[in-house]
Amino acid sequence: MLKLFGFSRVNKMARGNTRDLRVLWALEEMQIPFEIAGIDHPNHDLDTETFRALNPFRQLPVIDDDGVVLSESAAIVLYLARKTGLLIPRDLPGEAQVLRWSFVAMNTVEMPLLSYWFVGIVAGKEGKAREGLAGFANRHLGALDTWLADRTFIATDEFTVADILMSHVLISGAEEEMLAPYAHVRAYRDRCKARPAWQRTIDNYCARVEAA
Repeated sequence: MLKLFGFSRVNKMARGNTRDLRVLWALEEMQIPFEIAGIDHPNHDLDTETFRALNPFRQLPVIDDDGVVLSESAAIVLYLARKTGLLIPRDLPGEAQVLRWSFVAMNTVEMPLLSYWFVGIVAGKEGKAREGLAGFANRHLGALDTWLADRTFIATDEFTVADILMSHVLISGAEEEMLAPYAHVRAYRDRCKARPAWQRTIDNYCARVEAA
């Protein structure tokens, strides 16, 4: 059975926003049986030599699928989609669009949003660095808003793993004030959040994962 190394205890601020939720969501959408190997982050479970052998960067999520060990949330959900044939088109052009928008989510959109949040935590909410990152993030959010103006989902007409990645970036990585001007982005995020599989995923996560 597939094993997912995911959080069992996290710092209070991170609870409900961790990247293992992307894999948990994909597994729920695809109805793939799995077992959880719980990781206690405040207890430094990620710093053990055993875990370093799975992921030298000491980050979650990681899966072990009968000996296929993968880290990085995007790589994992794309692997699951390719393995099952679910949440990804069977044709090469359709698959290419899912790959495209998965990379957009991880690089073009998440990077400035995460940096904006991080600089606010370590250096405060005022200053040129945060102001510059706000401009960077708004540039990409504006482009995303235009793209979503007449689309239900990000890559194809159907919900795909690219939507899991993109919407989770918006759910967990974007401050609400940053998204306020972008009605199409917010509507897209909310459509994805309303999916029953996401609701089950976040409910199960919150019941299982403790806040330190």
